[in-house]
Amino acid sequence: MQTNFLKNLFYLALPLFLGSIIGLIISGSIDYPFLKQPPLSPPSYLFPIMWSIIYILLGISFYLYQNKGIPNKTLDKVYYYSLAINLLWSIFFFILKWRLFTVIWTILLLGSVIYLLYLYFKYYKPSFYLNLLYLLWVIFATYLTIGIAILN
Repeated sequence: MQTNFLKNLFYLALPLFLGSIIGLIISGSIDYPFLKQPPLSPPSYLFPIMWSIIYILLGISFYLYQNKGIPNKTLDKVYYYSLAINLLWSIFFFILKWRLFTVIWTILLLGSVIYLLYLYFKYYKPSFYLNLLYLLWVIFATYLTIGIAILN
């Protein structure tokens, strides 16, 4: 029983926990307010709010999928790879200032999110629906990343 509780807590909390650590790591390097930004760029305070919501939904959707009892190793791998790609983006963009590279990285992230949603749709639709906000936000992030790379 203790093992299931810890496993479920891991599924639920991992994205938000790792996202919080990355947020702390990059906090001194965030230069978003000082960059030339494309039209429709949101204020910087919106990003931690949106990512917190998305990370919570990621955790809930993976938890629900795992507890459905339909294991799929491909979906598990895509989930963890997508999460890693997501988390590394902030380091590349804010700490290393690799603006052009992050355009390519964001497209890789978008592809991984689309593939993850495809797998969720195929194996467990509630998790698919919980991640639609993630897909929309990454599409918007792709636009912002391209715009910032061009303008700066």
